[in-house]
Amino acid sequence: MRFATFVHDGKRQPGVVAGDQVHPFEHHVELLDLVMEGEQSLRGTGERALTRSLPLPLADVRLLPPLRPPTVRDYMTFESHVAGIAQGYGDTVPDEWYEAPAFYFTNPYSVIGAHDDVPVPPGCARFDFELEVAAVIGKPGRDLTPEKAREHILGYTILNDWSARDLQGREMRVKLGPAKAKDTATTLGPWLVTADELEPHRNPEGFLDLALTVQVNGETVGEDQLANMAWTFEEMAAYASRGTWIRPGDVLGSGTCGNGGCLAELWGRGGTFEPPPLVPGDIVTMTVEGIGTISNTVVEGVAPVPLPSARRRQ
Repeated sequence: MRFATFVHDGKRQPGVVAGDQVHPFEHHVELLDLVMEGEQSLRGTGERALTRSLPLPLADVRLLPPLRPPTVRDYMTFESHVAGIAQGYGDTVPDEWYEAPAFYFTNPYSVIGAHDDVPVPPGCARFDFELEVAAVIGKPGRDLTPEKAREHILGYTILNDWSARDLQGREMRVKLGPAKAKDTATTLGPWLVTADELEPHRNPEGFLDLALTVQVNGETVGEDQLANMAWTFEEMAAYASRGTWIRPGDVLGSGTCGNGGCLAELWGRGGTFEPPPLVPGDIVTMTVEGIGTISNTVVEGVAPVPLPSARRRQ
């Protein structure tokens, strides 16, 4: 099944997507609340909506993020992406990358919908996209094995991890990871596709073999296969649960795919800022086989509020 959250006539509501229509749920409820009640409750509500509610054309609604995630972990599982970024710094993939699926926590409050405008982050001159797929956790667990983790993954959606590369380069020198560089927007959408729908795409190694494409202003910039990940989503979920809990609604991003999944990889490989950084008016469109398409327009942001430099104490 495919679950969406949307606005129609000023009313926020979830529903089930079937073809080019969405069937609203009968009662006002947040999709995350149903996810927390369990997959059976979610599916039951969806099935009732399909048979009882009056469908709306998708063209008449504004798609929101499928749910409001309590946490968003973003991984870095495509070796080609890591190698391209490292090349831009005259470096190679570090040995530590191969030891475990590294991730950072990004801002759940900045999640936006499939077709929402994206403002350039304050002070950013090198704005970038990142083409990813995200798994959504459906039930709580901790210290999971990869085999056990599969039953904890409810479904998948597309994720665009918008990135201010110039801010990121400065922040990373402090060795705390990206912060404001990743803080302005993360697209999730267009809907949540339950895991069973994508199971036919699973290859013998356990990876979902889905085609990934990103375009800027209608021109294809990057293409890859999701099966080129170095770890499966089940392995990522198991690692996330090590020594702690993963809970319903938690989002696990695959990390940026290779072969042009972001501009920074192409900059690193080519040694120039080509294609150029994103500017207001650019339209970034991402399509993932079996899931759908998201398309966001970059718009003017705001100027940064001035802050003093650090008070030196030594």
